[in-house]
Amino acid sequence: MRISKAYRGRAVAAVSLTAVLALTATACGDDGSGGSGNEGSGKGEITLWDNNTGERREIWARIIKDFEKENPDIKVKYVGLPIDQVQAKYDTAIEGGGLPDVGGVGTAYLSNLVVRDVLEPVDDRIDAGPLKGKLVPALVDSVKAAGGRGDTMYSVPTSTNNGTLWYRTDLFSGAGLEPPTTWEQFYAAAEKLTKSGKNQFGYTIRGGAGSIAPAMDAMYGQSGITSFWNGDKTTVNDPKNVAALEKYVALYKKVTPSADVNNDFIKMVAQWDNGTIGMLTHNLASYQDHVKALGKAKFKGLPYPAQADGSRVQVSNPVDGLGLFKNSTNKAAAWKLIEFAASHKSNSAWNESAGSIPANTDAANDAWIQEAEPTATAMKALSDGSTKIVNLPYYLPDWNTISKSGNEPNFQKVLLGDMTAKEFADKVAKELNDAQAEWNEQNKS
Repeated sequence: MRISKAYRGRAVAAVSLTAVLALTATACGDDGSGGSGNEGSGKGEITLWDNNTGERREIWARIIKDFEKENPDIKVKYVGLPIDQVQAKYDTAIEGGGLPDVGGVGTAYLSNLVVRDVLEPVDDRIDAGPLKGKLVPALVDSVKAAGGRGDTMYSVPTSTNNGTLWYRTDLFSGAGLEPPTTWEQFYAAAEKLTKSGKNQFGYTIRGGAGSIAPAMDAMYGQSGITSFWNGDKTTVNDPKNVAALEKYVALYKKVTPSADVNNDFIKMVAQWDNGTIGMLTHNLASYQDHVKALGKAKFKGLPYPAQADGSRVQVSNPVDGLGLFKNSTNKAAAWKLIEFAASHKSNSAWNESAGSIPANTDAANDAWIQEAEPTATAMKALSDGSTKIVNLPYYLPDWNTISKSGNEPNFQKVLLGDMTAKEFADKVAKELNDAQAEWNEQNKS
């Protein structure tokens, strides 16, 4: 595989010699069983990198304690990484030779590790052990897509989030409205709940940072298009998606506050929690904010609306997972840790702590999920085949730029009427098609 300097410049963060030396000290564990790449004896010390230590240190300590009790011949060295430093730390370790045995790997940067050939494929290991058939199929598909290597998996999914339509049950009840389970009901409710003279609105739209993903959810959710690509050309500017975007952005100022054009998720969520707005689309992470502001009786959460026939399409959310690194000298022990962490009990406990959706299907009936109704509904939608996931191209080095800073200002122009929905979609599509063409060229065997 050929990798150009330009491509590597986008895919690899700049690193310092000091950082290289610091991370080399946490190199992968070795029990003396052999050289690089060996399975090892399944005993000794292994190193785990947690890719979000700020929120997960305590639950990982609990899982590691349980794992070491069950596997007394294995010791786990925990290294916590702040979430905003993970990609740079991996890049540093690749250059300096200090990768762990096991590391938290999200789909947002999975392809960068795959391209640099530092992760083991995990398909055969999953099929040969207790995780076979126990992982949510939609998350498996997302991991495969994010790796950019066809049907090969390079991490074991552990959790995901999900887009959620939050709605005010008190306002819906007062207006005699049913829960908005379809797009038709969503639009009708947004209009009926709006009383601009009383500063009451049916919906709050995300116009500031992070606006592209919910806009794409609205596009694909309404159009019913189930693939991001048609060959090597994106479907973003398909006429059905353009029509859906036109309908979505027409909500701005008609049934939404005018301030929405600048609102990121923090402002949008705060506005919904503290005002009289009927609906909000945001992921499960804001659940506790809503409980604190409104109490459980005044709101509920549903998966994004379905089409009239009940089918539901939504774009993928990032999937967190665990990767097995190629240069581990004790892969046998490292894989035992991954299997343990992704097993029913551990995966359920981890996701309860993180407020996320478990990847292990056996967790679906656990008490904490049933008590968290939005999470239970989201997991069911992802697991029962009723929701089709449009996998976003996280593997493209230019994806983050295209889907965020490169086009968020243009989405604001669409809301304000300074750019048409078609012009916006065509611009995004051209950039994506160019990025895909470069990806194909760089990854020729």
